[in-house]
Amino acid sequence: MVTFLAGGTGTPKLLSGEDPVFARDAVTVVGNTGDDVELGGLLVSPDIDTVLFDGGGVLDRETWWGIEGDTHETDDELFRIADAAGLEAGPRYLDDDAQTAGRDIACWRRFSGVAEFMTIGDRDRAVHVTRTSLLDEGETLTDATRTLADAFDLEIELLPMSDDPVATMIHTPDGEMHFQEYWVAERADPPVEDVEFRGADRADPTPAVEAALADPVVVGPSNPVTSVGPIRALPGVNRALDRTPVVAVSPFCADEPFSGPVADLMAGVGREPSTAGVAESYEFADAFVLDSEDGTELTRPVVRTDTKIDEHADAERVARACALALAAVGAPVADLGLTVDDPANLDGDDIDTSDLPAFGGEP
Repeated sequence: MVTFLAGGTGTPKLLSGEDPVFARDAVTVVGNTGDDVELGGLLVSPDIDTVLFDGGGVLDRETWWGIEGDTHETDDELFRIADAAGLEAGPRYLDDDAQTAGRDIACWRRFSGVAEFMTIGDRDRAVHVTRTSLLDEGETLTDATRTLADAFDLEIELLPMSDDPVATMIHTPDGEMHFQEYWVAERADPPVEDVEFRGADRADPTPAVEAALADPVVVGPSNPVTSVGPIRALPGVNRALDRTPVVAVSPFCADEPFSGPVADLMAGVGREPSTAGVAESYEFADAFVLDSEDGTELTRPVVRTDTKIDEHADAERVARACALALAAVGAPVADLGLTVDDPANLDGDDIDTSDLPAFGGEP
């Protein structure tokens, strides 16, 4: 078994190969829920749903958000009504008292559905209605996610990082805002002064997540601050990562990010926005997968390949590099669920393993 930490699009892209390196039923994905919001009374879990929709074969891979071919009649009508009624468009936070009322899981990130600021398709919305209704019937977020995973015929195990509320809040010169307002409504324009994972100190990873973190871990090329950071902020997660083999894929090529606001966010929390900064942040990582053009020198083992993921073949190549790195830093090969008998068969001219120890070495 192998566990992937997922947030944003980096890790879902890594898992998107048509010919998997790790058997689907040997993969557990722990998804970030700090980006979740309650919008118009519905709990929206963007990072969970990207994995859910991709594993279910319905993800819109042009945007890596929502369902391919989805309609937006409800979203369009919300805007028509708001415009006709003279209502100001979102994001419209509910008042302070409402932020901590109602479902605990949505604390600190409740928005009105008037002219909703996130574009949600009609089929996509049905997922949020089902998730929220299951929560209101007494299920945990983990239970509701498993139910949805069954509905989408997922072969991997998909777990939210916690059943407790954690909200990623971006601190800017003009005040704090939830990550979705910063990223979706403000297009990552406000300067970042700090990032807070509100509630993390009072939240817990679920028992299923704790068990998954006992297996070898891959941290995909997701944002270390807002995609992986909320997971790591949970009590005991960093300690668990210290105790198991971990391979991390850099979301940078040297100091150039592949996508998203990762550079601004890392600088905002005092980290160098680069592969070197990622390595400094990930003290628990035993090895790194870097881009072939990334000349960053690290004190831990490195495997290099083209880490830009656009197509299925790209995902498979980077996943092969991760598997080779895990095997080299001591992950039990027989337990990784590889689709080949010998990890050496994953090597090739497109991967440079010259900086890795021999298979079976110590992390």
